Amino acid sequence: MAAVTVVGGGVVGLTSALLLARAGHEVRCVRDVPSPGTVSAVAGGLWFPYHVEPRDRVVGWGLTSLRHFTSLAADPGTGVALREGLLVERGGPDRWWTEGLTGWRDATPDELPEGAPSGVVARVPLVAMVVYLDWLERACVAAGVELVDGRVEVLDDQPGDLVVLAAGLRAPALLPGLEVSPSRGQVALLANPGLDRWLVDDGAPGGMTYVLPHRGWVVCGGSDAAGDRDEPDPQEHEQIVERCRRAVPALRDAEVLGARVGLRPVAPAVDLRVHDLGGRPVVTNVGHGGAGVTLSWGCAEEVTGLVGDLVRG
Repeated sequence: MAAVTVVGGGVVGLTSALLLARAGHEVRCVRDVPSPGTVSAVAGGLWFPYHVEPRDRVVGWGLTSLRHFTSLAADPGTGVALREGLLVERGGPDRWWTEGLTGWRDATPDELPEGAPSGVVARVPLVAMVVYLDWLERACVAAGVELVDGRVEVLDDQPGDLVVLAAGLRAPALLPGLEVSPSRGQVALLANPGLDRWLVDDGAPGGMTYVLPHRGWVVCGGSDAAGDRDEPDPQEHEQIVERCRRAVPALRDAEVLGARVGLRPVAPAVDLRVHDLGGRPVVTNVGHGGAGVTLSWGCAEEVTGLVGDLVRG
């Protein structure tokens, strides 16, 4: 077994730390801020491989996470629920993400918004991120992970036999050569008037529209554009609220609770591999775009396997 430092405290870093600890490694997880302050806390939490490559590997990672989340949904304390919803296909069927997914079907014409030729109705995990991240931190502590608040400036300074780098947008500054850039996502939070069905309509007139209902609130979106401005834009906020109310009339009188912005760590492909840094291995787990939640367990399992291989030599 090895002494491992995980750098990064979002959903990707915490899940990696948890599985490494469960595999018997001595794990410390260093993060700039506790999980409520990470981009993971802004995520809508729908299991769907959005804005991420490469597809062939994403399918496998996603199915592994699907298995874990489905199991966690049996415990309300995790914040995970299995909910049915509609993915609208404005440009015709594009169903690579359904490989290995059971229980999905074609949307019927009466389920589709005006002008949409097709869609998929599926029952998948929907994760209330504030609740889930709290559960995940507590699971890490119970497994023996040492959670450390602090900003890492140099990977060489971190103790341990090896480092797992899961620092999202900060990863290129810590390990030159990595390609990760910000994509700005803004959401509106509305009170939940009783919705339990999700909607994703990426090509909706007026812009990307998604409605993700959790117990007590609804995450409404959204946006996806290059940029690193992390403050909500008031005009964009009003447009998101109006689009989502138009798409889901039950939201028309729902109280607006606020607006949030998250910067997605987008890359040409998820970078999950072993690097050599001055003779010490660094395992990268970065570049998950808009699919950090969806791929978290699958990528963490692969990280744990790579660390095991390194330990065995």
